[in-house]
Amino acid sequence: MSKLINESSYLSGTGETNTFDTAEAVAESDELMREMFFSIVKETAGEEMLNKIMDVYKISETFSESHSSGDFDKLKNTLDALKLDETLMLSSAYSNLLNLHNISEHVATSMEERHARLDDIPRGPAKTTNGAIKGMVASGMDPNAIYDALCNQHVDLVLTAHPTQALRQSLLKNYGKIRNNLINLQRFRLSRFEREEILESIRCCIHSAWRTDEIRRSPPTPQDEMRRGLTYFTNTIFAGVPRFMRRVDTSLLNHGLNRLPLERSIITFGSWMGGDRDGNPYVTATCTRDSVYLARLQATTLYFKAIEQLIFDLAMWRCSASFRKVVDDIVANRPHEEDSVVFEIRRGRNYTDFWKTIPENEPYRVLLGELRDKLYETMEQLQKVVADPSIELDLDDGSDRFIRCKEDLSGPLMHCYESLMECGDEQVANGYLLDVIRQVQCFGLNLVKLDIRQESDRHADAVDAITTHLGMGSYKEWSEEKKIEFLKSEIEGKRPLIPHQLECSDEVREVLDTFKMVAHIQKKVPGSLGTYVISMATSASDVLAVVLLQRECGGTLETSLRVAPLFERLDDLNDAPRVLRQLFSVECYMKTLRNNEQEVMIGYSDSGKDAGRLAAAWGLYEGQEKAGEVAKEFGVHLTLFHGRGGTVGRGGGPAHIAIMSQPGGTVNGSIRVTIQGEVIEQDFGERENCFHTLDLNTAAVLEHTLKPPEGPKPEWRVVMKKMSEASCKRYRSVVFENPDFVPYFAQSTPSTELGSLNIGSRPSKRKPNAGVTALRAIPWIFAWTQSRFQLPVWLGMSAAFAEIKAQEGELSTLREMHKKWPFFKVTMDLVEMVLAKADLNVVEYYEKTLVDERLRNGLGKELRNELMTTIDHVLEIADRRELLVNPESKIEVDGQQCPAQHQQLKNKLQMRSIYITPLNVIQSAYLKKQREIEEMEASNDSSFDELKYDPSLPWAQDMMKLHPSANAFKSAVNDTLIITIKGIASGLQNTG
Repeated sequence: MSKLINESSYLSGTGETNTFDTAEAVAESDELMREMFFSIVKETAGEEMLNKIMDVYKISETFSESHSSGDFDKLKNTLDALKLDETLMLSSAYSNLLNLHNISEHVATSMEERHARLDDIPRGPAKTTNGAIKGMVASGMDPNAIYDALCNQHVDLVLTAHPTQALRQSLLKNYGKIRNNLINLQRFRLSRFEREEILESIRCCIHSAWRTDEIRRSPPTPQDEMRRGLTYFTNTIFAGVPRFMRRVDTSLLNHGLNRLPLERSIITFGSWMGGDRDGNPYVTATCTRDSVYLARLQATTLYFKAIEQLIFDLAMWRCSASFRKVVDDIVANRPHEEDSVVFEIRRGRNYTDFWKTIPENEPYRVLLGELRDKLYETMEQLQKVVADPSIELDLDDGSDRFIRCKEDLSGPLMHCYESLMECGDEQVANGYLLDVIRQVQCFGLNLVKLDIRQESDRHADAVDAITTHLGMGSYKEWSEEKKIEFLKSEIEGKRPLIPHQLECSDEVREVLDTFKMVAHIQKKVPGSLGTYVISMATSASDVLAVVLLQRECGGTLETSLRVAPLFERLDDLNDAPRVLRQLFSVECYMKTLRNNEQEVMIGYSDSGKDAGRLAAAWGLYEGQEKAGEVAKEFGVHLTLFHGRGGTVGRGGGPAHIAIMSQPGGTVNGSIRVTIQGEVIEQDFGERENCFHTLDLNTAAVLEHTLKPPEGPKPEWRVVMKKMSEASCKRYRSVVFENPDFVPYFAQSTPSTELGSLNIGSRPSKRKPNAGVTALRAIPWIFAWTQSRFQLPVWLGMSAAFAEIKAQEGELSTLREMHKKWPFFKVTMDLVEMVLAKADLNVVEYYEKTLVDERLRNGLGKELRNELMTTIDHVLEIADRRELLVNPESKIEVDGQQCPAQHQQLKNKLQMRSIYITPLNVIQSAYLKKQREIEEMEASNDSSFDELKYDPSLPWAQDMMKLHPSANAFKSAVNDTLIITIKGIASGLQNTG
């Protein structure tokens, strides 16, 4: 470690240089933290335990380079020789090491992007907003056209809770501190004392994380998930948005253009935390209410702090005549200090300063002081409402004490801005005041707009209960045409439909309560809700039913939420154009569209689980094209809402290439994208990563809008259709038609054990029946990722490629598609990346340990062979000899030849594998142990009583503290298993 501290240019505190070697940065910080961690293990667990951990590291490092079965057996034998308590501790050690390694990669990526911006290094299409603007201007595009497009575009990033970040908040906070310290080591010129202090702080955080229980012992509530989501706004997003907007302003000004307009924001945020009730019984109407008020309180608190800072900044005495008049009115109406309790009230509020009456000759401070008082009063009201659900928020008491709408906040701030500009104080106006105005425009009064999501069947059940109660028959038994006619007549009619004494199930009552709560929230805190998303949408009646239920439960044309059908499964995606055409043909529905805008959500997770990745990708591509054509036919502006997951199996991948690979003409200046729970930390956990996320999404939408990618050649469409059909047929024949598949899946993966992770409030299945169909897409992907098989990403592709390659000359067509068609190249490159993370040694070990011999030698062998065949096909199409390795592919930076990104990724994967493989070996062994214990308990096997332990042993005492009513041996096995699942998930993040 002394070499790293004293000699490394990366950690020497010499400040930033003109070059940055990402691989070297990752390796050096990884070694630094590993050695720190090992020294802490020695102090806390003893030298003997440290030696065992280091021995496993050396053996695993050898295996990661050789991939030989002999080295794998040596690793297995070493781990098998460990005692139970040693295995538990080693699992925790490697889980910690993987999280520390993630920090190394995040910091290196953040610094790489920073250096690229500092040195204005080209980052490829849509990598940065500045790069996109420069590139389009250089190509001859009118700068004013670029400016207009940028000012009118809209990117909405929607944070979801599922799956919740597996790491506990306690660990995330420690890791966040480590990350910031590592960045400081690179960014600043430090004295020896400063460097040593930062290193000591890193060591302290590593020690704290190592000694923290990494298992979440109880599941979070949806309100907990909302609170955690809001921390990202407090830590990075709230300050990051105006910082990013300022950078865009600079780029525009450099091209002789104006700043971005102040009256709107080109980027906003949404949330599903507390609003997504699809299959989650814990998201109730009350939960949604709580989530809205939590966000409102957090926003008000942030604005209060911002206004306090502004009061310090705006000390000027000059102001415009109109501004002076407003201030004079405030002064004339406020009571004298000696005659009022206002002075005492302000003094009791612990304002940072200016708690006395602000003098008239500081006009901006007078106005901002009034604004601060209103924010404080509003905070107090919201705190009461959040603390006690029986208290109803009432900001309409006839007084002028509260901030009720966004204009109550933005109006005074804009008046300050305009006055400063009029008086010649432009620099001050475009300082921190501009940032706060941008924050208000972006975040409103709630930080995020909460979406509501519910499954289509639940709405049908509600309407069915109504029609049955009224003696009209069963709505669910009607034809689609009859449903539409009924819904149209009720939407157009004026009579109430829902009886006061409706007899219905608890589930239907909850649906109706949700609609009533939506109407109530829209009245009490307008602007706090976003879209009503209908999951598993299949028909126009699904949308019309929501429109009707909103109206019947108190909504109006002005307050009802926009409704977005979510097309998820392959058949639904293919049928979406017909459904939209039918929907747009309903006149009363078209009248509900604000500004003739329709939002449609497309699902990547369930489509992949339903048809396989290749067929789903093509279904999504064609579905977007055809939906756009239908919208254009009816004069509707279509915004597509992409329900992407973090993993490749659920549509994940780098945001800029994901957007740029969409069909031309489907973005059109607006897009909504989910940022799912497992990647929120990666995208927004650190300020540079936050900036990068905002930058690449904005840039990609701008470039796609102005320079949409060319569509595929007709012959490419024919090829994709054939491959999609062949891939889907093979995928479904295995997953849904082979009777051996479900038992093989259950035995070879920890699919049934994932529920004990407590990583989210939502159950792993929509309905409590067995099988793949009921299983949610997230645990489906999660389970296959754990065993390193990655099956959902590649299954079916081999059959598709084989069919096309069998036709003479088509291999050259596939290679041409890979080189020239962004959609196909992105699809193939992401699949190649996932295939590189698969490991047959690990897969075979899981099978030998856990799977029946018949299944292992039958379906298991068949699938392993198919994986190898798929790899061969991908290499042939990409014209490579090895996954992620192309010796002829080089990039030049500052005149130096550097390996392309694929080679860098391969190096990263090899470093990660050193930590992941030992956890795989332990997990498979402990899955077997746990299943044997469960069988003993289920059969009342007396041998279970023989699983005794010495209660004097420290590990047994620890287990009894954590699991006071359980067998210590069983508890230790279960905890070890959970730790391996979390560790592997950290190591294989964004890959499944």
